[in-house]
Amino acid sequence: MQPVAPGTVIFHRHRGYGVIITVNLMTGWIAARFGNEVRTLDLNLSSDEIQHADGEPIRFRRAPPDRMPQARLMAMVRELHKAGYQRLYLYNWPKPSGMHWRWHLFCGPRNWMQRPWREGWYGSGADYNRNPVLGWGDAPGIPADALASALARFDPQGLAQALGRDEDHTAWFEQACTLLLPDYTFSLSWNRDDGPAPAGVPIVPVRCGVAEYSGPPLAWPPGWARLWSHGGGQMDRSDIVQTLPTSTATR
Repeated sequence: MQPVAPGTVIFHRHRGYGVIITVNLMTGWIAARFGNEVRTLDLNLSSDEIQHADGEPIRFRRAPPDRMPQARLMAMVRELHKAGYQRLYLYNWPKPSGMHWRWHLFCGPRNWMQRPWREGWYGSGADYNRNPVLGWGDAPGIPADALASALARFDPQGLAQALGRDEDHTAWFEQACTLLLPDYTFSLSWNRDDGPAPAGVPIVPVRCGVAEYSGPPLAWPPGWARLWSHGGGQMDRSDIVQTLPTSTATR
């Protein structure tokens, strides 16, 4: 996928070759100048059939965009597990408002409550919607292997802690990826007002326009059941972190 930015040479079937002057990737509108024209022309990347100079079509949001990055993160973790980084874990949970979803990668001991926090290893769908990158030098839309390589360059010391075997969790995560990707992700939290923890993890779509999940249930990850107490409720460190100041919560 070639970049779309000011200075990009484009082709329009009615206007010929031109140059992008301004671009707004939030709305999909650009301003471009063609030939000797002084005035710019406003065009929509979704509907005006604009091409790059070499003829490659520019397709902007032809498919509904991801509103959360968890499916991409799952694919990346899956690849790293295959490469021997089996002590890498992904924790997903909703913000208290329910409007967006948080994610947190951690490695080392598999402790769902005492998860180490490293800069760039956590984020929110609220940030991702405005800037669809994960925060470690990656680019929007890059595949899972490139995403993993970017993480390795960003924090090699952190990723090195994920080297090692955790066959139980790796088998569970592989099952999760097989059942859910590319349209769904799992949540390691639930609405406690609805009662005890459900038999399987809640499943949520990662983009708008996707039907509710109707496949086989996915069990809770290994080690999760030992955290339950008092009739199925649990104390979740993510709930504690959400109440702390940012400077404290991200340490």
